[in-house]
Amino acid sequence: MRVLHVVGARPNFMKAAPVISALSRRGVEQILVHTGQHYDAAMSDIFFHHLGLPHPDVNLNVGSGSHAVQTAEVMTRIEPVLVEKKPDWVLVYGDVNSTVAAALVCAKLLVRVAHVEAGLRSNDRTMPEEINRIVTDRIADLLFTPSPDGDENLKAEGVAPERIRFVGNVMIDTLVSLRPAARELWESRWASSLDGERFALLTLHRPSNVDDVAKLGAIIEAIAEIAREIPIIFPIHPRTRQMLRSIDAPFPPKLQLIDPLGYLDFLALQERAAFVITDSGGIQEETTYLGVPCLTLRANTERPVTIDLGTNTLIGSDLDALRREARNALEGRGKKGTIPPLWDGRAAERIADELIAILPPH
Repeated sequence: MRVLHVVGARPNFMKAAPVISALSRRGVEQILVHTGQHYDAAMSDIFFHHLGLPHPDVNLNVGSGSHAVQTAEVMTRIEPVLVEKKPDWVLVYGDVNSTVAAALVCAKLLVRVAHVEAGLRSNDRTMPEEINRIVTDRIADLLFTPSPDGDENLKAEGVAPERIRFVGNVMIDTLVSLRPAARELWESRWASSLDGERFALLTLHRPSNVDDVAKLGAIIEAIAEIAREIPIIFPIHPRTRQMLRSIDAPFPPKLQLIDPLGYLDFLALQERAAFVITDSGGIQEETTYLGVPCLTLRANTERPVTIDLGTNTLIGSDLDALRREARNALEGRGKKGTIPPLWDGRAAERIADELIAILPPH
């Protein structure tokens, strides 16, 4: 059996790494294709060294562009690769443009495609990622879901149950693998500088939050109020930094703006934060696993299990709710959750077993 993995952005590498490892232990021939949708120089140190991820066999060098241009470029450049390599399975991950583009080409070429992290829905079609999820799930042959709500969403959309496999969350596999390295990094880099002081963590990058100057200003004002009571570490996204230059926002000393962090540094801080304020999807999952209260500045989430079972609270645009929930977390009344089923670090093992059960290695 020959399996071809398509990755386009850092989260895809994080999801693919444990699956590649699990299939390798079973003697499966594999090809890793990086579309080049996003480039992250820090990826090599983390994923290739710590997770033993092989360097890509093929790099399509697509680069940035509009959603249409990027999707079209991936489709055009990956087709000859698929024709040449003749994989038995193509695995696509998450919800980036590379995911839907590769799935579309596979469908046209009649190549089996499996979607890892299938079934997630925000029910908000203004999000490009939601369109990518829906289209990919409609045409994929096999759908690996991270949580039971994914199964329910797919069945409600008329997907045949035999195409669905509930396997758990591969992102948690990566977190579990890298947690020891993150703890070492905490001791060597962060513990002395923070000197035992409690702190919160902030990420902010979604266009719905940072592209409107008035809205961004109001968010920063509320966060500045919270920062008077607890230091807030803010690894600032380049997009957000650019927009902050346009607003007259207060930055108290305890609101610490720093450069973007690599995964290990962020995980080291995330595990020890009193709470996290974010508009990211993956952080909602990680905080739930780590048992850290998460305050999400979004109107909806494609990961409702983090609310129903986990530590996530959906804040939306209600900044009074943000202040209130931050206060609750500071006073030890933050949301206490449980780890969702099959978030046990073995999702990739189940994916590998399912693929081999359908089509054993040659």
